[in-house]
Amino acid sequence: MAAKSYRTSDSQPGRGSIPPSVSFARRTSSGRYVNLSRDSLDSEISGIEFSNYTVQIPPTPDNQPMDPSMSQRVEEQYVSSSLFTGGYNSVTRAHLMDKVIESETSHPQMAGAKGSLCSVPGCDGKVMSDERGEDILPCECDFKICRDCYVDAVKTGDGICPGCKELYKNTDLAANDVEPGRPLPLPSNVGMSKMERRLSLMKSANRSALIRSQSGLKRSQTGVDFDHNRWLFETKGTYGYGNAIWPNDGGFANDKNDEAVEPPELLNKPWRPLTRKLKIPAAILSPYRLLIFVRMAVLGLFLSWRISHPNEDARWLWLMSVICEIWFAFSWLLDQLPKFCPVNRATDLNVLKEKFETPSPANPTGKSDLPGVDIFVSTADPEKEPPLVTANTILSILAADYPVDKLACYVSDDGGALLTFEAMAEAASFANLWVPFCRKHEIEPRNPESYFSLKKDPFKNKVRPDFVKDRRRVKREYDEFKVRINGLPDSIRRRSDAYNAREEIKAMKLQRETAGDELMEPVKVSKATWMADGTHWPGTWVFSAPEHSRGDHAGIIQVMLKPPSDEPLHGTTVDNSPLDLTEVDIRLPMLVYVSREKRPGYDHNKKAGAMNALVRASAIMSNGPFILNLDCDHYIYNSEAIREGMCFMMDRGGDRICYVQFPQRFEGIDPSDRYANHNTVFFDVNMRALDGLQGPVYVGTGCLFRRTALYGFDPPRSKDYHSGCCSCCFSRHKKSISISSAPDEHRALRMGDSDDVEMNPSLYSKRFGNSNFLIDSIPVAEFQGRPLADHPAVKNGRPPGALTIPRELLDASTVAEAISVISCWYEDKTEWGNRVGWIYGSVTEDVVTGYRMHNRGWRSIYCVTKRDAFRGTAPINLTDRLHQVLRWATGSVEIFFSRNNALLASPKMKLLQRIAYLNVGIYPFTSVFLIVYCFLPALSLFSGQFIVQTLNCDVPHQWWRNEQFWLIGGTSAHLAAVLQGLLKVIAGIEISFTLTTKSGGDDNDDDFADLYIIKWSFLMIPPITIMMTNLIAIAVGFSRTIYSAIPQWSRLLGGVFFSFWVLAHLYPFAKGLMGRRGRTPTIVFVWSGLIAITISLLWVAINPPAGNNQIGGSFQFP
Repeated sequence: MAAKSYRTSDSQPGRGSIPPSVSFARRTSSGRYVNLSRDSLDSEISGIEFSNYTVQIPPTPDNQPMDPSMSQRVEEQYVSSSLFTGGYNSVTRAHLMDKVIESETSHPQMAGAKGSLCSVPGCDGKVMSDERGEDILPCECDFKICRDCYVDAVKTGDGICPGCKELYKNTDLAANDVEPGRPLPLPSNVGMSKMERRLSLMKSANRSALIRSQSGLKRSQTGVDFDHNRWLFETKGTYGYGNAIWPNDGGFANDKNDEAVEPPELLNKPWRPLTRKLKIPAAILSPYRLLIFVRMAVLGLFLSWRISHPNEDARWLWLMSVICEIWFAFSWLLDQLPKFCPVNRATDLNVLKEKFETPSPANPTGKSDLPGVDIFVSTADPEKEPPLVTANTILSILAADYPVDKLACYVSDDGGALLTFEAMAEAASFANLWVPFCRKHEIEPRNPESYFSLKKDPFKNKVRPDFVKDRRRVKREYDEFKVRINGLPDSIRRRSDAYNAREEIKAMKLQRETAGDELMEPVKVSKATWMADGTHWPGTWVFSAPEHSRGDHAGIIQVMLKPPSDEPLHGTTVDNSPLDLTEVDIRLPMLVYVSREKRPGYDHNKKAGAMNALVRASAIMSNGPFILNLDCDHYIYNSEAIREGMCFMMDRGGDRICYVQFPQRFEGIDPSDRYANHNTVFFDVNMRALDGLQGPVYVGTGCLFRRTALYGFDPPRSKDYHSGCCSCCFSRHKKSISISSAPDEHRALRMGDSDDVEMNPSLYSKRFGNSNFLIDSIPVAEFQGRPLADHPAVKNGRPPGALTIPRELLDASTVAEAISVISCWYEDKTEWGNRVGWIYGSVTEDVVTGYRMHNRGWRSIYCVTKRDAFRGTAPINLTDRLHQVLRWATGSVEIFFSRNNALLASPKMKLLQRIAYLNVGIYPFTSVFLIVYCFLPALSLFSGQFIVQTLNCDVPHQWWRNEQFWLIGGTSAHLAAVLQGLLKVIAGIEISFTLTTKSGGDDNDDDFADLYIIKWSFLMIPPITIMMTNLIAIAVGFSRTIYSAIPQWSRLLGGVFFSFWVLAHLYPFAKGLMGRRGRTPTIVFVWSGLIAITISLLWVAINPPAGNNQIGGSFQFP
């Protein structure tokens, strides 16, 4: 078979590279590739800085002339069933997967779906199929024939069926019949580039047009110019894509006269916003602000009194306490100042549906005009992040209430594990039943594990009579699905052992045949990991081997579910589905498995690098203008959450919003919330207050991004919204500079530290890399992410109906380009991780990424929905919780010592927003003063001196829990983070962090079993030392007072009160150490006891007793 060439990317000037070719190959059962053309045998790596790559795809029946749409669908069918691999200095191959999982798949979108083979002797092509996956049989005898054989029979066989030898009645199978009353189809896009077919409409004029309209100056495949006048006359439309309203001279022509009038749809329906800012009542906000001022005044008076009344008997003790209290006051001010302007917001989903999914003159068919959304799910280790948890998250995404053809889900497996791959394939297979069930009965939540674990009545508000039967059947199927997921590790191990034993037998047989009677050495066969189709897994093997380890494997992309059709697809009575789905749309969103290439010697930048790889791959494959990122354990709890976030993005002024952050809500937390996992003060107070400034910080998950903001561009009209450094809740506008000379499409694509810097498109390759597909997708994503231009006040909008076109079909060159951009070398000499995408250099890449966007002038939104948008799990185990806090605090220290310090922020960031980010970088340093302050009560008891302290014990439960864990974290994780940050700055020692273990929810006996697990950590030593020292100090204080000639009870009570205050804060920590049965590691008590005794003895040596009547007698420190 001859090789077929595809143009994947144009060579850059000066690169010396040529367009790569695509050749066909098949993979044998032993894992070898057999090339079917000689082009790939002669391919070599060329180019100065960027290498070429060769794509090998399975044979497709496109040798004969075929209808373009049919040939594209046939190729998409092969592409979606192929596993693409490749990377640096290696060819990019597409391995046709006969089957992805052990069980049989039936959904037509599913990778590896079974299809009938052609019955013509000597042909192994697949029979043509429709969108349901059913065979298209052109003859009444139901003879199975592929497209190529059918074309041959019609053209060269006189139209005779090879089966029944009768003439075909329909010999024009590929013709597109136009139904009466339907508008004529748009001209064919044959001959247009891929990016030209992706965009609906952008103003081109004579200003270097970026994208042409799909109905533009192109000829159809017949070579005849498209008759726009006839098309407009028969469709009764106006110029603009999808009959968008483009009034001439400010109005529309009426049928009765030629006077220009407004369309009645716009006259009868007043413009309504998608979101509202709800003012907090003055009865609540005024006392709240007054309380802050009162506390400031009291704090100032207290500090002035403390400074003006030193303790002359123990001046050193007084000085230490005053320094600590001044720092605490400073830290408290940094935390309170950004809280003056809290806001609440509300969305109107009915208006969203009316504007984007209701028939109108601009959208006669009522197809969804909402922009596309790419959802990223990241996972790294299937042992710490159970595949069942990730699979449930995927199922909740696939069942989300959003247009199916506008959703695409990308799963990033940074570990490259076959276990995760097959678990995702099982999830895609189960989605064939779960997603239609959710749509049919409006299920909430759409995570099957959470839904079937609900304590409330599942039959409430369910009106369909078949709900009980359907639920029982789906529950049975889900139980079987869980068994298959949990059995995957053993299944993969048994399969790999069997194939490895077969390979070993083959090797021994070959050795005996070649060696003869000579002494044979033991045969060594690598312990490979095998896929379900009997071939080697290209990712990480269970037993690591060269090019198959966690840090050394090829890039992998597998389209688990290919893109759905643009028209609804309802179930039929003849389907094998156990449910009645005749009135339910059975389409599924696109699902893609991605594992980026990893090689030794490259810095892969942890989660931030994985996210950037997904940004590039998704830009080429689906290019949704918005990106929602979720952790593998955070699922969609509210199926309309994406619509809620889209209300802010599509509202007036939404083009200046970089991201919409949703609050994090958690399940599986113990009722007392021992370690403050809910973090109520932060998510319900701090984040709402920041929303009244420039927006909340990015917290790593549950965030809807604007893609162009991630690309590092400035917000539109940045010169008109230039906020001064001294602006807080109020903004002062810089003198406006006219930029009317810049093209419209360039005004929203500005990048630079100064507003006077224009982003030259010729510099894109230096910033984004050498992929023309990626560069061409940037203006497309920017245009599709604009708000709807349905109001004169909406600036930088797009015409209604512009996004009703079907999504582009996948082809081999597209997926091959995606493989290229996830390779380990792609980011070299680019600005990925520096100014583009997720920012590198910190273990808390989320905070830095959000800070960079705010620093460029973007604003963010905090979206609190009535029903929680997302829910996840949190580490309820003490050790895991401390390590989580350690990672956060370490990232904050890194931020403080980097150029991302808020003190160096640009004038575009508001003052109070700057203070909020400054507090993020400073709060770990409070641990130094906190450690000293926690030892002060013990030192007070040892010395017999008294320190004045005022406490308010009447506090809410949630606030008290946050205060308790603030002290626990401050005396353990925060202090370790400061030390690690200083080591990185001074000695250059890189910081590594431990992946937080996710609970799989398999312990049915105790929902909070992890709460009692105790694992040794050096972070436990400081808090235990503080507790033991204070307990010893209390005993010393009582003994000193009792045996004293003149007891000083006031000083004793003051010191004991201080000690109990510290111990009360550390109570959850002490309770966690006890575990379920007091199983605390002995080493913890040994170290803590030794340190406490050492401190006590040192104090006795420093301040020995004066006489024998005091505790200690005549003891002298040796």
